[in-house]
Amino acid sequence: MTAPEPRLRLRRLRRLRRASGIWPLVHAERAALAADLADLTDEQWATPSLCSGLTVREVLAHLTSAATLTPVRWMAGVIRCRFDFNRQNAMRLAEQLGATAAETHDRFRRVVASTTKPPVPVVAMLGETILHAEDIRRPLGIRRDYPIGTITRLAEYYQGSDFVVVAKGRIAGLRLVADDGPFATGSGPLVSGTTLALTMAMTGRMTYCDELDGDGVSILRERGEMA
Repeated sequence: MTAPEPRLRLRRLRRLRRASGIWPLVHAERAALAADLADLTDEQWATPSLCSGLTVREVLAHLTSAATLTPVRWMAGVIRCRFDFNRQNAMRLAEQLGATAAETHDRFRRVVASTTKPPVPVVAMLGETILHAEDIRRPLGIRRDYPIGTITRLAEYYQGSDFVVVAKGRIAGLRLVADDGPFATGSGPLVSGTTLALTMAMTGRMTYCDELDGDGVSILRERGEMA
């Protein structure tokens, strides 16, 4: 077998370096979420999340599932569910839910430092963690002051991608500008606000549009409601 071309090797090295720099951010956000949920009551665990039809406990089980799925296990599940991705997600969530809320929380704590992932970019795992953390935190009235570098990195990823989560298409023809950091993208009617609110809105969490300003907010909201 011939050795990869130097250019190909360089690309692989760059990807590995980028990934190695993102995993600590994922782990930090998982740890912060685990800490925030340590003392929830049974009533709080049953609170509806921002994910339609799921409680905050169920969303946490989903996050645990994502941190335990190798590409092989992910594909095996997809085949088993006949390429019904919603069914696959429900199956994996049930595997990690546990008998009690305490067990759900403990299972998540055990995967805080995991680097296992389905066949998605590492930055998508950061997105999975932060988006679903907000799906959990917001209904519970828990606020997190995310490091601006972390949330900016995520916003920059989503503004150019429709992979896993539709975002690029949702903000097409709009100008997004953060008022708390360097993130800015696009051209057209303005949408401004915090980097977190912009990120959550572009990924379909329309409740965050209430925190945004500009002529483009109504367009973004309408697109989200039609999705």
